Amino acid sequence: MNFRPTDYKLRNVADGHVFEDKGWMLSDPDSAVPSLVRAEYANRFFRPRNDLKGLYRYAEWLPIQRTLRHSHAPVTYKSKGLASLLGMPNLYITFSGYWPRIGAKMETCSFKETEAFSVCARLSRREKRILVVQSAGNTARAFAKVCSDNGIPVLICIPQDNVHDLWFTKQLRSCVKVVATPFGSDYYDAIRLGEKVCQDPRFFAEGGAKNVARRDGMGTTLLSAVEVIGRIPDAYFQAVGSGTGAIAAWENACRLAADGRYGQNRMKVFACQNDPFTLLYDSWKAASRELLAEDADGLRRRSETILAKVLANRKPPYSLAGGLFDVLTASGGDMFKVSNEQIVYWMLQFFNKEGVDIFPAAACAVSSLRQALDEGKVSPEETVMLNITGGGLLNATRHGFVQKTPDLILSPDLPAEEIIAAVSGLF
Repeated sequence: MNFRPTDYKLRNVADGHVFEDKGWMLSDPDSAVPSLVRAEYANRFFRPRNDLKGLYRYAEWLPIQRTLRHSHAPVTYKSKGLASLLGMPNLYITFSGYWPRIGAKMETCSFKETEAFSVCARLSRREKRILVVQSAGNTARAFAKVCSDNGIPVLICIPQDNVHDLWFTKQLRSCVKVVATPFGSDYYDAIRLGEKVCQDPRFFAEGGAKNVARRDGMGTTLLSAVEVIGRIPDAYFQAVGSGTGAIAAWENACRLAADGRYGQNRMKVFACQNDPFTLLYDSWKAASRELLAEDADGLRRRSETILAKVLANRKPPYSLAGGLFDVLTASGGDMFKVSNEQIVYWMLQFFNKEGVDIFPAAACAVSSLRQALDEGKVSPEETVMLNITGGGLLNATRHGFVQKTPDLILSPDLPAEEIIAAVSGLF
């Protein structure tokens, strides 16, 4: 079928300025302060499209030019096992991963597929430049799969310590190239590497949290939940590295409230991090809009000790207008920190009670829900959405997997011209 591009404009969160998206705009060029921009859709009503498959059921609220092959949407269901353990009769789990028994078929086992299928569908078919994606792991796997399946050239930058996350159920096509930063580096180093590559006009940055397609793709988790629940939940729980998924959920809660059929947006946003990498947690608890000053080497060492590696981000969208600080403030939410031991405990409990394995970051969110109950920040009777951002690895890899090794290993400290010369030879 012929797909008509979604009709939308962009709005500057800081000052309300509305402007046209000229193709790949990540910010308002006329803005006087750092700010996210949001997509404002011509269709202000939430109308899933039953004529489209997978994630693209939500195309009316995705800033896309086309649809791509092999997409899947998150699946929401009312919990029984975990709900009984926690004493929460209105607990809903939104699961992004590979669990065919409930209809969840994301082969990368991560909700990062939602952003990859949205971002890549925002690309024009006429785009000749090479997309650059920086990742701590799950995002790399998602973009690699989506781009491989759809023949989209992409350069993925990832820390070498995290390349174990580059597993796939089949061999990748040659349009996907991976460059790793050396052992001992982290996600921020991968970001720096990608930024230097993008100084060459043949490459362009995906944009991270600033990309409206990334956020609105991730925001489909809430759309999935509201389809099942019938209204905006009272509380939302997610583990965060950047906080982009939590921001995205809040933005869609605002859209749903404006629709008028799903209740007012009183959804409290609760986020959590894996202790001791708690940059966002520490800044929030200090009531600081600005991220607390942290030693880079110290943060690298902390990132090495946590189980949920994907939650270690030294450059999160926290302070700018529309960022995580604003979302937590507006929603009356809060942050929690979770130890490695708590993560292991809740990985086991979730498997025992729900019947599927989950990733450490998802278990971090489960633990934060337990903490919120214990501290009285949510009541057992409230309608709660628990965003399980990754799981089903045992199901997805039961027939084996293929490991992608980096095509190059480059230090982000090298001059940009050396990095560009080395990377250009891959394509």
